[in-house]
Amino acid sequence: MVEKTHQKLDLLIRLGQNCKRLIIGMIPILAFLALSLPAQAQISIISDEETELYLSKLIQPIFKSAGLPFNRNKIYIVNDDSLNAFVADGNNLFVHTGTLIKADNAEQLKGVLAHEVGHITGGHILRQKLKIQDMQEASLASMVLAGALGAASGRGDVAMAVMMGSQSSLLSHYLAYRVEEERSADEAAIVFLKKDNTSPQGLLDFMKKLQKQNTLNGVEENVYFRTHPLTSERITFLQQAVKASPFKHEAQADEAYLRIKAKLSAFLYDPKQTFLRYPLTNGSIPARYAQAIAFMKKLDFANAHNIIDALIKVEPNNPYFHEVKAQIYLEQGQIAQAKQEYALILKLRPNTALFQLDWAQIVLAGTPSATELQGVIKALNQALIKRPTTQGWLLLSQAYYQAGQADYADYAAAEYSLRMGEPEVALRQIQNAKRTQTNPNLALKLEDIKQRIKNLYPQIDEKKFK
Repeated sequence: MVEKTHQKLDLLIRLGQNCKRLIIGMIPILAFLALSLPAQAQISIISDEETELYLSKLIQPIFKSAGLPFNRNKIYIVNDDSLNAFVADGNNLFVHTGTLIKADNAEQLKGVLAHEVGHITGGHILRQKLKIQDMQEASLASMVLAGALGAASGRGDVAMAVMMGSQSSLLSHYLAYRVEEERSADEAAIVFLKKDNTSPQGLLDFMKKLQKQNTLNGVEENVYFRTHPLTSERITFLQQAVKASPFKHEAQADEAYLRIKAKLSAFLYDPKQTFLRYPLTNGSIPARYAQAIAFMKKLDFANAHNIIDALIKVEPNNPYFHEVKAQIYLEQGQIAQAKQEYALILKLRPNTALFQLDWAQIVLAGTPSATELQGVIKALNQALIKRPTTQGWLLLSQAYYQAGQADYADYAAAEYSLRMGEPEVALRQIQNAKRTQTNPNLALKLEDIKQRIKNLYPQIDEKKFK
């Protein structure tokens, strides 16, 4: 669940350590003029079991149609209100919350995701890298030529004219290349959607929505248009694909999608906005879902409890309603009651990594018994196998420390430090663990971390940490 009391957000997505990464759909079109990508891209990511599970069910058939292996952990929800989606190295797929909230129905969302999968199958990530490298080299050459001509003529305006002319030509070439890639991804999306018995009308409608917004706001206001060039030819192609499709267009958003839109908007927007979107006169389940969250954010816990309790009465086995109830308790500082709700949630959805992480954090926030600590350690180890996160390793280190297992605490802390980009800290923690460890299995784990540090950071002298 999106929340603010206990940090469930894994805010650092490390798309590669010591590696420059390219993100299709996020690189500004002028980036090749002075491209210097950070070694570690930082994006605000929301972890929410309900939304991630829905997206997985929606996109998995598209991956299957594309012949790609599916990994739910490679789908990320970006906390950004703009209309955008993009893919990155390693076939990671990112969807903005703005897209999730503002799409009219699941068919639109599926169309956008199918388009992004088209970028993956088209090899556009690697091709973009090569193209930008070529652009950088050409841009550098134009600057060298401009400098030489300017020096020969003694006129700075000559150098500027040559350089600007070259850059304009490069930009035009790059834009044409991007339009070609977007059309290629469109074509692939149509194929994937057809295999999934889905009309491409959703993709067309979403593009028209973007086009309309772009007309109202201007191109510079719309991230998606800057990164996904949209032409009239592409719109015409999609219109023809819709006419040729034998599948019926599903215009209505399904109930699960309506709930997700309500939940995300309630957590991310101001309560006033939420009540405008979902007034108290609206008694639908999605509306009441949003209202309960909005009342919680207003610290009106009585109304928040009343609404969520009414929803639980209708659907007693809905883990996401119990999750909101637990969140309300946490906002009130009622840790024991929140633990009870999560105990029920884990019965309803056992072995769910995100719920295990949340439960562990709540238990560790109190004064856990020895039995509870062992339960937390077991749950966190299970969760980290299914979903390795920096937050999970931090919690595991804390649990081991409170359980009096200092060697394992240092081991988990080293895993956390490595993921946070602190290899030297991790090496010190490995040495601390080695001084007290007696389990040969732990020794192997420690050596594995050391080897990964060596591979990722060959410049570090390990002798300093022996």
